[in-house]
Amino acid sequence: MTQHQANGESPVDAAGTYLLGLGERLAADGCQVTVGTWRDHRVVFGRRSDRKARWFGTKTELFVLAAAVPEVDGPLLAEFTGWAMDRAKSIRSGLPGARNAAMVLPALVSGSVQPSATQWAAADARLLGTSLIGRPITVETATPGIARITIYRGQVAWGGLFTGHVLGKAALYFP
Repeated sequence: MTQHQANGESPVDAAGTYLLGLGERLAADGCQVTVGTWRDHRVVFGRRSDRKARWFGTKTELFVLAAAVPEVDGPLLAEFTGWAMDRAKSIRSGLPGARNAAMVLPALVSGSVQPSATQWAAADARLLGTSLIGRPITVETATPGIARITIYRGQVAWGGLFTGHVLGKAALYFP
């Protein structure tokens, strides 16, 4: 469990406040930040590219898509994750595959997160093709001043070289 101060707000306000803070954290880390919509919900969208020598010159693109919703359950998180991964696939740069990888952090923020959603998020990373890896995230803001973050923190067979980088960014963006 991690904490994020929200100073006595209602769960709905806390989710919106968390989303605003996420946009600020993304921008502070050098991400390109835009806002869009998904099912009439505001989506904060962050994007960055990194290339490091220890990755043998491979470029990884990181996409963060997050929305505040009234309640999160497993099917809704799965739907949002699929949408986020398709969105990232459609706008990623470079050729998929060799020397290019894309990581997606699709997150739903709510005052009410059902156990089915946290279990689904914690179970495993999700793959789309061979070079697009998603790590769904739930952020529960039910208790004012506290955010409970759930994400799969394990290794993946494909893209495992980037696990530390992606989890470090997730910890920075979703405290």
